[in-house]
Amino acid sequence: MRSLLAAFTTRGASFLAAGAAVAIAGLALGERGLLSVGALLIALPVLAAVTAGRSRYRLSCVRSVIPTRVPAGQPAQVSIRLENVSKFPTGLLLAEDTVPYALGTRPRYVINGIERGGLRELSYPLRSDLRGKFSVGPLEIRVADVFGLVELGRSFASSSTLVVTPRVVPLPRAVVSGAWLGEGDGRTRTAAAAGEDDVVPRAYRDGDDLRRVHWRSTARYGELMVRREEQRWRNRVALLLDARASVHSGSGSSSSFESAVSAAASIGVHLTHEGLDGQLITDSGAVASPGLFEDVLLDALSVIKPSRRHDLDAGFSALRASGGGLIVAVLGRVTAADARRLAACRREAGPAIAVLLAVSTWGAAPPAGDQAADGQQRAIEAETGPAAAVLRSAGWRVACLGSGTPLPAAWLELARFTQHASRGGGLLAHSGQGGTP
Repeated sequence: MRSLLAAFTTRGASFLAAGAAVAIAGLALGERGLLSVGALLIALPVLAAVTAGRSRYRLSCVRSVIPTRVPAGQPAQVSIRLENVSKFPTGLLLAEDTVPYALGTRPRYVINGIERGGLRELSYPLRSDLRGKFSVGPLEIRVADVFGLVELGRSFASSSTLVVTPRVVPLPRAVVSGAWLGEGDGRTRTAAAAGEDDVVPRAYRDGDDLRRVHWRSTARYGELMVRREEQRWRNRVALLLDARASVHSGSGSSSSFESAVSAAASIGVHLTHEGLDGQLITDSGAVASPGLFEDVLLDALSVIKPSRRHDLDAGFSALRASGGGLIVAVLGRVTAADARRLAACRREAGPAIAVLLAVSTWGAAPPAGDQAADGQQRAIEAETGPAAAVLRSAGWRVACLGSGTPLPAAWLELARFTQHASRGGGLLAHSGQGGTP
């Protein structure tokens, strides 16, 4: 009874109420004409409900989302193919697809019937400024009679998934070169010249095991040389993201955490396009998932949330176990002690880049004028200076970003200071006008 009453529209319920009132008046006044009118008003929506309920419509629904993964702020297109596979034409159909609130309002369509074997194609755009993994569907169909007195709801079971990744900013290509990584064709030729039993010898450094001394190379170069056969040089990157809630500032899409996630995604995608494989590491440890690095990276960063951890121990352990290659660290507020522990994760003279966020600038008002911008720059240097100095002295290339620092500009500056970084220097990327990383 409750489901039958719920099927009536406002118009249908009004017919029932009016019919009941007229019938009661007819009984009270002894007017058979009024009683007949009341019975007709009641019978019309009831007959419409029975007719709609006995309809044997069989519909098939196929939904596609193109593309299934988009950066935040970019649109995706949803296409629905609705086909009538029954032997009878349908009546009036009201279609509504289930869409999460973050993706916008639910699309609604009025379909004036579908003939036997016919189909209708529906489409609508989706767009979200928030990253995440969203379920689109199922499609809900309401069967209505021609008078608009009754609507009966039916729902399909199928749904689709849309992954909204962090904003990916294109970066210049001149930063990470094969020569700086010590890999690629140049590394292969050097190894071939040295011989299979002596892969890329290097100069002896204090602390090296004397059993690794290669005397043939020592005689050739006139200085003590050691073997490097146990070190596998690969085009690989270990990308560390500091996701601790305690080291970030701001809220929502304008927070330093979201900027760090966007920076990690942009750097990871850029390095993938440069031919590097890799692994994502957070303060909770390595993110283990099958698939290509870019896919794993974007899928993980689309749903990552600030963690409640207060240290980077698990992340540092995963870095040390990563097997060498390029290290890229995107960090929030870190101390000099944290920087020293991070610097110790670098294997021998392997390449390493650190992106330090001055998180206090995300909670402050934007600067107005050159003097205010200078004040913000001083705040950036004061906040990130101690950790940056430790990393630079250990041979890292460092960029310190404020809320107004464009990530591509800072990334390009890293390339311009390659020679300075190789001597133990670094970079402080000055804050300027532009979007957040």
